[in-house]
Amino acid sequence: MSSTPQTPAPTPAPVPRHLAWARRGRAVRRLWSEFRRSTPGMVGLVTLLLACVGALLAPLFISPAELSLTRAPGPFVASPSWTYPLGTDSFGRSIMHLIWEGARVSLTVGFLATFISVFLGTLVGITAGHFRGWVESVLMRFTDWVLVLPTLVLAISLVVVMGRGLSTIIIAIGVTAWPVTARLVRAQTLAVESRPYIERAKALGGGHWHVMSRHVLPNVMPIVLARTTLLVAGTIIAESTLAFLGLGDSSRISWGSTLQEARSAGATSAGLWWWILPPGFAIALVALAFTLVGRALEQVLNPRLSER
Repeated sequence: MSSTPQTPAPTPAPVPRHLAWARRGRAVRRLWSEFRRSTPGMVGLVTLLLACVGALLAPLFISPAELSLTRAPGPFVASPSWTYPLGTDSFGRSIMHLIWEGARVSLTVGFLATFISVFLGTLVGITAGHFRGWVESVLMRFTDWVLVLPTLVLAISLVVVMGRGLSTIIIAIGVTAWPVTARLVRAQTLAVESRPYIERAKALGGGHWHVMSRHVLPNVMPIVLARTTLLVAGTIIAESTLAFLGLGDSSRISWGSTLQEARSAGATSAGLWWWILPPGFAIALVALAFTLVGRALEQVLNPRLSER
């Protein structure tokens, strides 16, 4: 007796969510492939990775006693040597240890303040570009008002009113640096909203949240990513400036507070270059690295910049 051939089971259709994640994976791989071709971008990325790894591993090779104002084992104001490659300060602390410990605070402030700024700028930009009308007028007039205010003066005022502290500095920098991001995101949102598939999504019943989260946000994320890498450098410089002016957290070691202590101790007039140059060089190097990564991302995301 012959058996009836069995019909193979139909192949299940791919889930739309899986297709979306597959497209995102291909986009990320394509972005990384093009980014690797940029030599300045790779140099900046390697520099940032080394700085982040050093900041994370700093507690493993630096004891609290070596950073203490009263228990530091080093000699006072010693010039660079084999034992202390970058010399010591007036409390006997190694300048190299201060640099690595300060990287933890400076990078933390840079990343968290940038996150607040980018979040606020993206939220205001997408909302203004999507709803238009009076909502756009109110949000953009407020954005223009904040934009014309001196950012550093506004941050100093907030720190003075809210009190000195690490969280205060993060909030003060974050809430004063978002207007540029908002204007860029709004312009990109207007360009995305004019495309035909947005009209089709609205015609099929897509609400405001669906259009903003599923269609607009993914299309503005590239410009937000490039803006983020450029903004971190500015927030690190802003934190160092506030700390140098004596408005930082006195209980935390940062690059700006190290420069402030050197200034207060008269390191400039005494010619103690090893106390002044390393923190300034660290600020400049990390800011330059973020700028190189940001410019490389801009060229990858906007090929017309590469052609120019």
